[in-house]
Amino acid sequence: MQGLLEPDEPDATAMVNPSGGSSLLLIGDHAGRAVPRALADLGLRDAELSRHIGWDIGIAELGRRLAVALDAVFVAQVYSRLVIDCNRAPDAVDAISEVSDGTVVPGNAALPAAARAARVAAVHAPYHAAIAAEIARRTATGQATQLVALHSFTPVMRGVARPWQCGILHDGANDGLARAILAELRADPALTVGDNEPYAMDGIDYTIPRHAFAAGLAYVEIEIRQDLLGSIAGIDEWSARLAAMLPAALDLAGASPT
Repeated sequence: MQGLLEPDEPDATAMVNPSGGSSLLLIGDHAGRAVPRALADLGLRDAELSRHIGWDIGIAELGRRLAVALDAVFVAQVYSRLVIDCNRAPDAVDAISEVSDGTVVPGNAALPAAARAARVAAVHAPYHAAIAAEIARRTATGQATQLVALHSFTPVMRGVARPWQCGILHDGANDGLARAILAELRADPALTVGDNEPYAMDGIDYTIPRHAFAAGLAYVEIEIRQDLLGSIAGIDEWSARLAAMLPAALDLAGASPT
């Protein structure tokens, strides 16, 4: 398992619009659903890998469209969250789940340390290195960065319906942008918007704390309900909404867009 990815397989990270001039840096921890060939689909059928347990449905295309609309860079993780969850610390127990929303993942059962390390080296570490490098590049040229993490959530979890169309996750310092986009979204009477719902940003999250907190960057983590991103029309609607609201939120938060 030393070299998990074969030469003809994609790198862990896809950079969309890498020369984008916006200060907004879009990231997708769970954008992709590929599985390295060596892992034999983790012993799952495609129907399981296509469910929300395998990826954040709709986020890859939403990120691409926002990157174009905002002239922003989008850093997307290519491989399934079931291979390794890039929004978890690499040594976290749930970084590689043996069971996800009731589905047993045979390829993740009782992994030896070397197999876990191979997934970290092939997927987790390069993805976070790409984000860090992009932030460093901007800092070196004097360009501001506001980190925007894009996620989606299932409409029902463990039999409980989720009424929110979207949720905004934030925690502590430098959350002015997150609170500003929350206010923008809540100004739309057609939307029910969660404040740290259906998920809260806490000790489980890894990406925003690692890249935004320590560097003092403004940030927001946006969760959108997956049934609203299940069609091109839905993705178009949310892309247009966020393309208008994110710059407005920058102004409201007093963050520099350049």
